[in-house]
Amino acid sequence: MHRAGSSPSPPGVSGVPVSVDARTLTPWRAITAFGLVSLAADMVYEGARSVTGPLLATLGASALAVGLITGAGEAAALLLRLVSGPLADRTARYWALTIFGYGLTAVCVPLLAITPALGAAGLAVAGLLIVAERIGKAIRSPAKSALLASAAGQVGRGRGFAVHKALDQIGAFAGPLLIAALIAVFGTVSPALAFLAIPGAASMLLLVWLRRRFPEPETRHVSEISGHLPRRFYVFAAAVAFSTAGLVTFGLISYHASKTFSLAAVPILYAGAMAAGAVSALISGHSYDKWGARVLYALPALAAATPALALSGSTAAIITGTMLWGAAVGVQDSTVKALVADLVAAPRRATAYGVFAAIQGVAALAGGALAGGLYEHSIPLLAAILAVMQLIAAGLLAVSRA
Repeated sequence: MHRAGSSPSPPGVSGVPVSVDARTLTPWRAITAFGLVSLAADMVYEGARSVTGPLLATLGASALAVGLITGAGEAAALLLRLVSGPLADRTARYWALTIFGYGLTAVCVPLLAITPALGAAGLAVAGLLIVAERIGKAIRSPAKSALLASAAGQVGRGRGFAVHKALDQIGAFAGPLLIAALIAVFGTVSPALAFLAIPGAASMLLLVWLRRRFPEPETRHVSEISGHLPRRFYVFAAAVAFSTAGLVTFGLISYHASKTFSLAAVPILYAGAMAAGAVSALISGHSYDKWGARVLYALPALAAATPALALSGSTAAIITGTMLWGAAVGVQDSTVKALVADLVAAPRRATAYGVFAAIQGVAALAGGALAGGLYEHSIPLLAAILAVMQLIAAGLLAVSRA
């Protein structure tokens, strides 16, 4: 296993030098620019995600339907990367895939505003839009992560991914707060969702600006990206898959929280979780560059404690559990990606991100269905089963480090 921040990668995603002109950004500026794109985009989809459970409930969804829709969305966001990752490596169309994926998010989320007006069709249309937005995530993520890994490799991948995630989480924090404020003003969710078209347009403008100032990877021959991914990569992917399956979605958490909190308060709860995610990403990323993969044992620990608290009847426990959920997501979306980049050589990195996410996708779908079904029968049993899954995740993580 390579240690984080060991030998810096050259400028191209492929590891092949690219031509540089005066417009080319330095690594830290490129990381910051990617972070600002994610900040604006996260205001869009995390703002909507903060009210997904209550929105679906008002459209007539049961807890099982919420679990299935949100689980299917996360599965689509992860499974389809099995296609988009290798496609990015084979075609070197990193930027085209990144821009198209962000475009889907910018369009699909504001369209959720019309679903309450569609009557009986509203639930089906909302489900399709939620899944379509997650498909946009699947299309862009491997290509974007490969571009980001190239820049972060020159400054320490733990810190590079952590800074990007922290900026990302600022958007994830601001989006739900914006939604909460707009719901308080209008008294309904539709105008709030429609307003998200503005940060969506901003993310696309920032992305076009960044595209002109970040080196285009050189095209490689297919033979350069052939071969198997390392065994340790697959063991680590299995560990994170168990952890993902055992981490309840915020869709289910918000569905449960809406029985205790007002509709306007649920996005605020989500915003707090995103702030916790930003802090955990920065701490785990810095620690990763210093001490390596051992810091990732925090992930199953955080995930194991989440359901018993977040799905309880106590206001304080729900808040605490949601913050732990946000911290776990922060580690998953930053330090976990840094280790993937260190386990796999640059020409196969987008492919690795795609395979890794596909394995997580299977786990997300199974976990979403399991949590949604068990929620109706026994929350203590649900919490116990998910805790066992986190123990398995910790054991596999130990094997991946052996």
